[in-house]
This record gives sequence, C-alpha cells and structure tokens, in this order.
Amino acid sequence: MSVSEYHSPVLVAEVMEYLLGESGLYLDGTVGGGGHGAALLARCPECRLLAVDRDREALAAARARLAPFASRVRFAHLSFRHVGDDPELCAGGLAGALLDLGVSSRQLDSDARGFTFRRGVALDMRMNADESLTAAGFLSSASRAELLQALRAGEAPRAPALAASIVRRRRARPPRSSDDLVAVLESVLGRRAGHAEKARLFQAVRIRVNGEIEALREGLPAIRDALRPGAAFVVISYHSVEDRLVKGAFRRWSDPSRGLPPRLPVRAAETRVLGSVLTRRPVTPGEAEIAVNPRARPARLRAWRRAA
Repeated sequence: MSVSEYHSPVLVAEVMEYLLGESGLYLDGTVGGGGHGAALLARCPECRLLAVDRDREALAAARARLAPFASRVRFAHLSFRHVGDDPELCAGGLAGALLDLGVSSRQLDSDARGFTFRRGVALDMRMNADESLTAAGFLSSASRAELLQALRAGEAPRAPALAASIVRRRRARPPRSSDDLVAVLESVLGRRAGHAEKARLFQAVRIRVNGEIEALREGLPAIRDALRPGAAFVVISYHSVEDRLVKGAFRRWSDPSRGLPPRLPVRAAETRVLGSVLTRRPVTPGEAEIAVNPRARPARLRAWRRAA
C-alpha cells in the first residue's frame, strides 16, 4: 500500500476553512497518514506543524507524506492527551488544533492490527503497539462489570447479555480471534449478526482497549488551554459517543452557565466565557465525497474558537 493510499483525509476543505488563521504552530493530534497536515502546510507557507500520533506506522506514513515540508514539521509518538507537556507548545501556544478521531482505513484494512471482524483475525486492536493490553487480553481478563461498562460506553448491542456470555464462554475458550467475538454476539442475538451490529461491538472493545474516551476527556481541555487567543479547535468524530463529548465540551466552554440551577452561587471565574462555537450543527461530508470515500459517511466536524 502506497503512502497516498494510507488513509483518505475527510472534509479537507471544511477543516481548512475553520482551522486556518494566523501563522504559527498548529497541532494535528491524530496525524494518521498526514493528509490534513499536508493540506495545511501547502496552504500556509508560514505555518509549522506538530504531528502527533499513538501509532508508529501512522507516523512513518506521515513522515513520507510530509517530506516536502520536513523543515516545518516535528513528529511526536504520543497520545494527544499529553500534548500539553510539550515545551514548544507551552512556550508559544497553538495557532490552531485538529483531532481526526477514530480508526484509520490502514488500521482497519490490516489484519495484523486486529481491528476488523473479517474471519480469522487475531483480536489485537491496539493503536499503540507498545502498550500491553490487547482486545483478547481485555476480553479474557475483565470482570463482568468491566465488560458491561465498556460495552455500554461503546454502544454495543445487547450489552448486558454480551458481557454475561463473554464471561461464561471464556471459561471453556478465551476469545482470541474475530470469529470468537462474532460467535458470542450471534449466540446472544440468536441469529447471524449484521454488519452494523458487529461494527458496534468491535468499536466498543476498541474504544476500551485504547482508552479513547478517557483520552478525549483529558485531551480536549489540555489542547484548549494551549490555544492562542483567537485560535480554532477542529474535531472530527465518527460515532455518537465522541460527538456528544465534543459537542458538550464546546458548549460548556462557550456558555459555562448552561445547565446551572437558577440563583446558584458561583464565582465569576467559573462562568467566564472561554470562546465560541463555530458550528451550530456538525458539518458532514457531501455525497460527492462519500461516493469517492464511503468511510467518510459517519464523519461529524465541530469547530470552536478561543476568545481573542
């Protein structure tokens, strides 16, 4: 697979519309194959990029894609939840930030990475292969309560029954492959599972293995605090769990009094407006983009700007 085929960036024009502002350091906290980063650096000759990803394979692809801009790019192998510790970022702040969440086409298409429910694939699902917990390890060792929490958080179908079935069946045979996990799902459903049902189950396990919800909860305010006044923060999400978190955070930062009971005594600092939402509704791909890249269909873009 060539670098250009690594991952098709979604909503590129829309990302640039909301993200680009003044020159300076921009963050791509999930650089993937480098598609959005290449677009940014091509449009803004005075801009620099901090390219971050948990996946070493993604960083290698991004290095190749962004080679023409090498003097203006710095790469970092870490989760975006930790970017607030970066010295350059802390010293000068960010001119803008982007998160393109979820799993890349390259990760989905590689059986070795274990994200897919194609037959006979080992259950891995780690975005950072340096970490020890695999999907098989989680499914084999987690308590029923932990399984239920993960399955519900990831919106897997029939979560209580699935958690119970995983615990019961693993006594005889711990789940090791995609076939094992699909078999659990079909035993609960009492029929063949559809594509969407399998996708939601595998998504729930992947989210838990990689701590994606926790990373987003920590990463959103960390990146917000690193933005310079007037800088934009763009997030693309692919499922409702992420989208609700992003939507809620952007709204709270723009209207801290939202949801507070009347006459509740609060300090002025606690209701300070930090910025404004730029997208009243999520921006979605058009039919032309979906025709070229069907995996773009669930993408939802939201944007926020820090107060000047």
